[in-house]
Amino acid sequence: MAHSDLDDGLKSPGSTKTRISQDTDTTEVQTSLSLPPRSTLKSCIIVLTVTFGMIINIANSTAISIALPTIQREMHLQEAQLQWIVSAYPLSSGCLLLVFGRLADVHGRKKTFLLGSVVLAVFTLSCAFPKDVMTLSILRGIQGIGGAATIPASLGILAHAFPPSRARSLAFATFSAGAPVGAVFGTAVGGVLTEFTERTWRSSFYLLCGLTVLCLLGGFFSIDNDVPSQEADKRVDWLGAFLVTAGLVLIVFVLGQGEIAPQKWATPYIIALLILGVILLSCFLYWQHYLEKVQDDPTAPYSVFTPPPLMRLSIWTRANGRFAAMMAIAFTNWCCFLAWTFWVQLYYQNYMKYTAMQTVIRLLPMFVSGLLCNAFVGLMAAHVPLVWLVALGALATSTACVLFAIIIPSAPYWAFAFPASIISVMGADFVFSAGTIFIAKIALPHEQSVAGALFNTMTQLGTAVGITVTTVVYNAVSANHSPEADRISSYRAAQWTAFAFGIIATTLGVLFFRGIGAVGYRGPKAFSEQGNANPEATNGLQTTPDHNEKSTLNEKNEP
Repeated sequence: MAHSDLDDGLKSPGSTKTRISQDTDTTEVQTSLSLPPRSTLKSCIIVLTVTFGMIINIANSTAISIALPTIQREMHLQEAQLQWIVSAYPLSSGCLLLVFGRLADVHGRKKTFLLGSVVLAVFTLSCAFPKDVMTLSILRGIQGIGGAATIPASLGILAHAFPPSRARSLAFATFSAGAPVGAVFGTAVGGVLTEFTERTWRSSFYLLCGLTVLCLLGGFFSIDNDVPSQEADKRVDWLGAFLVTAGLVLIVFVLGQGEIAPQKWATPYIIALLILGVILLSCFLYWQHYLEKVQDDPTAPYSVFTPPPLMRLSIWTRANGRFAAMMAIAFTNWCCFLAWTFWVQLYYQNYMKYTAMQTVIRLLPMFVSGLLCNAFVGLMAAHVPLVWLVALGALATSTACVLFAIIIPSAPYWAFAFPASIISVMGADFVFSAGTIFIAKIALPHEQSVAGALFNTMTQLGTAVGITVTTVVYNAVSANHSPEADRISSYRAAQWTAFAFGIIATTLGVLFFRGIGAVGYRGPKAFSEQGNANPEATNGLQTTPDHNEKSTLNEKNEP
């Protein structure tokens, strides 16, 4: 009986989790058998389409960030007015991920991806025309709704299009590479267009709109038609959607405003909104627990008021709680990585007085390193134990924080900044790539988009919490010095705080994933053992299994 290393580490014979994982693999393969054969070219186009969707999603944040000084000058704004131009997009996109993940799983991932691309294209173009900050901020918020629809749908599309195989590892790793590529692409291209085009910062929106239209066309012609959901009850829990969205919006808003409110964290409306946000999220969790209990009770009468839960709380206990551990690692790792990125950019521009383009050049090694890390995961996911990818990746990002926590400003770039830029992305890329492969393996076929949405929601929350906590530390240290004093100690304190988040992620990786084995799928070994090798089904991106593969996988799942 052929099992992947991950299966051996996660499951015990006869356990519920064994049956869940086996049912997941079998159902995914059987679903793929119902699809018409797909050419390698079409498979590549699917991967490139959703990867460009990720690139555009990230670039929509970084391209506007690099252009803030120009926007401030053209619109005659104060610095405090700039925040919502940046924050509105990740606020709406991050808080709506879970809702759109459920809609994608129930009503179709291709439909959700295409609809999200239309919304994103229309409002990306609209963002190029406002002449006042209020209109621009509102349009940025609506623009984020499109991003919230495309990302969880993309993860579900990949999980559906590529059953467990080497091709799935490559597909997810390529999709994950869209994050670092998008960050550098948005920063670099946004800086160039802002500085060298007549329309300055507005040119970035024209370009991103055009790329979104290309994704729309690629998705329309390449992505497989939606397969009806396997769930008998396809209703959507709109009450739960309201509770989780409102709760997340309030909490993320408070995290962004706490340090700049009139009385900072003691401001009455900050305290009130934080409490209200926590209450709404608590109500959401209780409501999901109640709905799951009703749905699992065969004697419970049907009621229009008890639809299937938006998110089954039991999903957090999958694989002996390792699903929840992976979410916690994603959260703390993003606290570390995004805080590092945030303070490094401020260090370069505010402390070292570099221009935006000089800063971009110094961060370019992140782009190359990010691509190499994702390629490594795609090729080696079936051979490298998950603990090495997660723990060493998080430790590398933590080390980058240490390098900037002890940096000597007069030292050459190659002494501290260059190695930090190289290793900083290892945590983000290894955790995102291996993490998405892991949750795709654990989640059931009709949960793929919701599981992907949960993962991305944790990274969004990690971004907000990491930047907020390190900002609090930075301000506390700065308060002990005069305005004219050297602020290097404040930057160092922020980086030490980010380092602490990274060490937590590293520790969680070691504790929960030690001895688990590789997360990838060793298809060729299984076929050779059964004597039914089919290189076309496990090599490259041709992933539609033949009847021999179906037989082999059925034998694998026999008790």
